[in-house]
Amino acid sequence: MNRRLVLFTILLTAVAAGAALAQRGRSRRYRGIETGRGGVPDWEVNENFPGDLFTFVRIRYDSYGGRGGGGGWATDYRDSDLNFSLRLQQLTSLKVNPEPIVLELTDDSLFDYPFIYIIEPGSLVFSEPEVRALRQYCLNGGFLMVDDFWGDMQYENLRRELKRVFPDRDPYEVPLSHEIFHNVYDMKEKPQVPAINAAWRGPDGQIGSREWSADGSDTSTPHYRAIVDDQSRIMVFICHNTDLGDGWEREGQNQWYFEEFSVKKAYPMGINIVTYAMTH
Repeated sequence: MNRRLVLFTILLTAVAAGAALAQRGRSRRYRGIETGRGGVPDWEVNENFPGDLFTFVRIRYDSYGGRGGGGGWATDYRDSDLNFSLRLQQLTSLKVNPEPIVLELTDDSLFDYPFIYIIEPGSLVFSEPEVRALRQYCLNGGFLMVDDFWGDMQYENLRRELKRVFPDRDPYEVPLSHEIFHNVYDMKEKPQVPAINAAWRGPDGQIGSREWSADGSDTSTPHYRAIVDDQSRIMVFICHNTDLGDGWEREGQNQWYFEEFSVKKAYPMGINIVTYAMTH
């Protein structure tokens, strides 16, 4: 592990001991949607400069085509978004909004935010207005991160939907040498983060994933794919066969999972992704 990531591990572990790691409750729920902060610390922001804040934006979608299986837009919500926002505020120079938000792609305010997040896309089907809005958002400089889906069937569903958004562009496998894996934390491998109930630890100290796919396809290799604009800037970053969001969500629930997956994989990769999105 490189020196910067070692320091990150020490700092995040120390911070967690007095903050979110101590939390055991989850956010309250209202009409099926989590509300409140669930014990995640709040912080003050400068109200005179609201446009200077990074806000984590989760995209809500209503479609569920049933082609690839999986959950829905609210998977890991809201603890994932809160914890990741907290860590961005604590561990980077970004000024971060303590209140992550949820938007639809067709919301007029979408273009006020440079970063958006879609989770569990294995069965989503974009409406035509969503297709147009996402295309315009990305081509105008916005950045989409897609996370937490497993197997060939779920990927194929997402690929088809993104082809509707970008008929002239295709995802490609991003090499480990790309700056998005090294711009803040130097990732030595493409990180795979399983859901907490699919993580395993062997007697020899090895760790891994028991994640499976509905179609029986192999999920052992994480894939990070991208769609780029005409200047080769990443517009869409696709995190496949991995679940960074669970690494953010579950940090207060299991010390071993937190240390092995949240600290070493999910948070460093997430911070690298946001840093790239905000600097390109």
